[in-house]
Order: sequence, then C-alpha cells, then structure tokens
Amino acid sequence: MNDRRDLQALSRQTRDVYERNAARFDAERGKHLYEKIWLDRFAALLPPKASVLDVGCGSGDPIAKYLTSLGFAVTGIDAAQAMIDLARLKFPEGVWLQADMRELDLGQQFDGVIGWNSFFHLTQTEQRGVLPRLAGHLAPGGTLMLTVGPEAGEVSGHVGDDRVYHASLAPEDYEAILIENGLTLVDFVPEDPDCDFQTVLLAAQRDR
Repeated sequence: MNDRRDLQALSRQTRDVYERNAARFDAERGKHLYEKIWLDRFAALLPPKASVLDVGCGSGDPIAKYLTSLGFAVTGIDAAQAMIDLARLKFPEGVWLQADMRELDLGQQFDGVIGWNSFFHLTQTEQRGVLPRLAGHLAPGGTLMLTVGPEAGEVSGHVGDDRVYHASLAPEDYEAILIENGLTLVDFVPEDPDCDFQTVLLAAQRDR
C-alpha cells in the first residue's frame, strides 16, 4: 500500500531500516560500478585532488572508494551509525562521520557534493530544505550530483526485507531551487538506461 499516510509514516523509519540492514545492504549492493559513467562526468568537473562530500555514503563502497581512487579527498556522512561503522572498518584511512543531511552543518566547503541513492529518501519538504544546505557546502565553482526521481511523487522500495521511502520533486522544481542557490542545472537524465535506470541530476555553481 502506498497511500499518503502510509508513506509519511514510512519516511520516518529510513534511518532505522538502514541500521538494521547495514551488513545485508552492503553485501547485496552491486559493486560492478554501473554508476561509473556519471561518476566520471562528476569527476571531470572537479579540480585535481578535489575535496568531495559523499552524502549518504553507506559503507563507502563503491562510490567513495572509486572517487578516492581518482585522487579525491572524500568525506563520507551517513545518518546510520551502522553504515559509518562499516565504512570505517573497510576503509580505515577515510573520513567517515555520522550525520543527518537534514541538519548538515560541517563548517567547511567541498569542491564536489554527491548524494547517490540517498537524497531521494527525504520527503519533498525535506528535499527543499536540504538542497540549500548542500549548496552551502560547495566551494566556489563547486559541483553537485544527486540521484532523484523522474517526476514528482512518493513511492516505496525495499532494503533487505524492509520497505523504505523514496520521494522526488518535479525536475523544474529542482532547477528553480538550484538557481535560487547559485547553481545551474548541467544535466538531468530521467531513468538513464546506461546507468541502471537511475535518474541523475548534475549541477554546478554559475561562477565556475
């Protein structure tokens, strides 16, 4: 059932779902890097040895792992402590912080911010509030990449045996909020068949 009240209740359980399923999620999460085409586009907009904030980093594998392999300094945050514990175990040299993107205030800026399969767990209202926070964590000329939905709506998916919440704004709403926060939409590809049908938003500060 995906009625409004059911989905709103589900939206409040996302962190608990990932706390319970961290090890299983990491074990079942594909590591063949189907995302590479977009990660490389993101990387091409960053300076050498760029600083990158991975929002909703999970265990750090494979997204942060790949970006680190390109020579970037990656800081990963995740709301679920169990995910951060896994990241620290797998990549002890990394910077991994338990933090909720809805309250993000790290006191520093990054050349790039990425939220791959994480930002879309926020409600539509939360997304409207978090986009300015992410923009505020970008250094001058910075780049932002997120996976979102192809159109406005709320649905549920699964992590392990648990249901998990997903939401999206309309593409034009994302663009309007980005513009308000000094970013330009570089590309928006709904359900990209070359990337496991992910919907990808790529944006950059206008003064780059």
